[in-house]
Amino acid sequence: MSQAKVLSESELKRVLAVVQQHGKHAYRNRLAVVLSHFAGLRAGEIAALHIGDVLDSDGKPKDRVHLAPDQTKGSRERTVFISKRLQREIASCLAHRTWSNNNAPLIRSQKGGHFTPTTMVMLFRHMYDEAGLDDARSHSGRRSFITNLATKGISVRVIQALAGHKSMQTTQRYIDLNDKMMVAAVEA
Repeated sequence: MSQAKVLSESELKRVLAVVQQHGKHAYRNRLAVVLSHFAGLRAGEIAALHIGDVLDSDGKPKDRVHLAPDQTKGSRERTVFISKRLQREIASCLAHRTWSNNNAPLIRSQKGGHFTPTTMVMLFRHMYDEAGLDDARSHSGRRSFITNLATKGISVRVIQALAGHKSMQTTQRYIDLNDKMMVAAVEA
């Protein structure tokens, strides 16, 4: 099976524009997309998040999210660092939502509970299909996040830690080489 498509900035904008058309689920779906693209979270990790994982006691987005073993692939806890841009996105998306407690799902299904990893994958597939991105899958945001870091010249070791990979070889397989990287290399 081929790897998930790495999205360009214009393709990400197209997905976010399509997501905005989903009425009452627009903010929920946008939050899932930006968590994938700006933090490199897996679909299963996004599905497992609670409100208290991303918001502090004052209701402000945290600058890092601790994922417990039961929230990650391979049952290995890790810390996900949240950029200022993603913190603003989280605050904006959650401003349109009410919740009763910090244990409530961050991304609520139509029934009000957590998405399962499988239904989160299906949600991503639906959003990417609607945006006309046939090769995009739930891992596209994660691969885009990793590739964008590599394009900016971030060390593969740092990217490995941010992605939560055990092996640097795994991280390297996620990076999609592009012309911008090649030009930067020959101009170095």
